[in-house]
Amino acid sequence: MPKEETADITPLTSIMSRLRDRDTGCPWDIVQNFCSIAPYTIEEAYEVADAIDRDDMDALKDELGDLLLQVVFHSQMATESNIFNLQDVINGICDKMTRRHPHIFGDVDVHDAATVTYNWENIKAAERSSSTDQSALAGVAIALPALLRAQKIQKRAARTGFDWPDVQGAKAKIFEEIEEVEAANSQDELTDEIGDLLFAVVNVARFHDVDAEHALKSANAKFERRFRAMEAISGEGFAKLSLVEKEELWQQVKSQEK
Repeated sequence: MPKEETADITPLTSIMSRLRDRDTGCPWDIVQNFCSIAPYTIEEAYEVADAIDRDDMDALKDELGDLLLQVVFHSQMATESNIFNLQDVINGICDKMTRRHPHIFGDVDVHDAATVTYNWENIKAAERSSSTDQSALAGVAIALPALLRAQKIQKRAARTGFDWPDVQGAKAKIFEEIEEVEAANSQDELTDEIGDLLFAVVNVARFHDVDAEHALKSANAKFERRFRAMEAISGEGFAKLSLVEKEELWQQVKSQEK
């Protein structure tokens, strides 16, 4: 097991400072800004998640380093503009974690995860009360994956009482949205109604306490696994098979998984 030790981030911050030096730094790093780097930050977060899904700890160590670089990169740019620095970032998250764990760092007596979660959400809501945006939906990041953001928005709305009384209403909404998809008269209408349909499906997932993002991710993996199995069985001639033959292969693969 790796020896626990105090991490020193100074070498990484020194590297980034040198890369951003206007006179002697890297031309690519120098011209970057928050907006141009943001996609890389998102990409690195996904690569961390991918390494975890693959249970590849060597890759996870590498990807966490890449993600840490993103934190340092943004902090360096902020430092140059006198907005904040890396120490401000560290202080901010330390204060937040201390504030949101009063059962550890305060005198609140809590012994179960459900109560911790409940208190966490209440503390977050109290923090939002000082924001200029007083909506119950404030703080749900726009850049989140659409399914994840839909579920978070729905949970926030539900806490205000704007929700179906039970899952039956949410299920009925799916069928209503399917009818509206079929009645759409233009591509714009179709796009809008399919979005509403997806939102309704996420709502049903929420009622069943199913993570919609994870559920679709699992469905993607299942489809890919089965499709690759069909290709392996049929060889190079898969594309030339009839649809009936492909369906037979699909059912064969499905039955082999059971």
